Amino acid sequence: MSHRFNILLFDGFSNHCLANMVEPLRAANTLSRQSLYEWRFCSVDGEPVHSSSGLAVTPDVALTDHKGDVLVVMPSYGFLQLGTPRTLRALLAAAKRHEQVAGLDTGSWLMAQAGLLDGQRATIHWDELSRFEEGFPAVDVVQERYVIDGARLTCSGAMAAFDLALALIRTDHGPLLSMEVAHLFMSRGRSDHYALPMQTEDTLVNRALAIMQANLETPLSITQVARKAGCTQKRLEMRVQADLKTTPQSLYRRLRLNLARRLTEETEQSIAEIASRSGYENASAMTRAFKAEFGQTPSAFRNRV
Repeated sequence: MSHRFNILLFDGFSNHCLANMVEPLRAANTLSRQSLYEWRFCSVDGEPVHSSSGLAVTPDVALTDHKGDVLVVMPSYGFLQLGTPRTLRALLAAAKRHEQVAGLDTGSWLMAQAGLLDGQRATIHWDELSRFEEGFPAVDVVQERYVIDGARLTCSGAMAAFDLALALIRTDHGPLLSMEVAHLFMSRGRSDHYALPMQTEDTLVNRALAIMQANLETPLSITQVARKAGCTQKRLEMRVQADLKTTPQSLYRRLRLNLARRLTEETEQSIAEIASRSGYENASAMTRAFKAEFGQTPSAFRNRV
């Protein structure tokens, strides 16, 4: 079942912040080939809003007509003038129709004005931290990129919105998909498919990932990967399982198949050539593995995109 995000926009919202929240969700859908996330745009009254750079967005419906899993509050610029009694009442009512409420950039300010952050840990754009702390003593204000405190989510700006989206994907669907989404945005548009390797928070796992990614065309055994990473196979298996909730074998296979998928989508190379570059002995073996992983053959995937 899809997670539904309702994104409350105000005049002066940041295009950058909006994209950094929505695009990772879209990428998670693309990579998984499932509708893991849905999102709709709304304004308090259902009328069009304009971003800080003039982009006009026509909401799907008014805020009063929305319910879902996550309500995202995104005012950005001009937020001090937005906390009218009408807006705060609408925000309070909408919060009751959502499992979580997220304030992006300066959205934390409106949430705090509505009393939605009393007794909660929260952050805001760092330019506003001191004023935020002084204005809302009931809020435990912290200087962090993003904060997840139960049903209340806050982040400090546009770049942090991307980090928050990745954290939500990790919680909902596991660390591997979150890592792949991050990698997609770092590598898309580059001709070198081996550049900018995936990374986790575990140094040993990162070493193993780098070794795997440098040896996709001619795969090593997991014992060889572990030896090059400076540990035993058993230790590597334990650390990969703890960090990514999978086995080194499955991780290595996923990396090779991700390369095969990118080459299928972005190049005109033959399936046989893609199989060779992805470390498979022949096209048939790669096609079977590709279909098992992504639900369709490389040819069907290429014709679909």
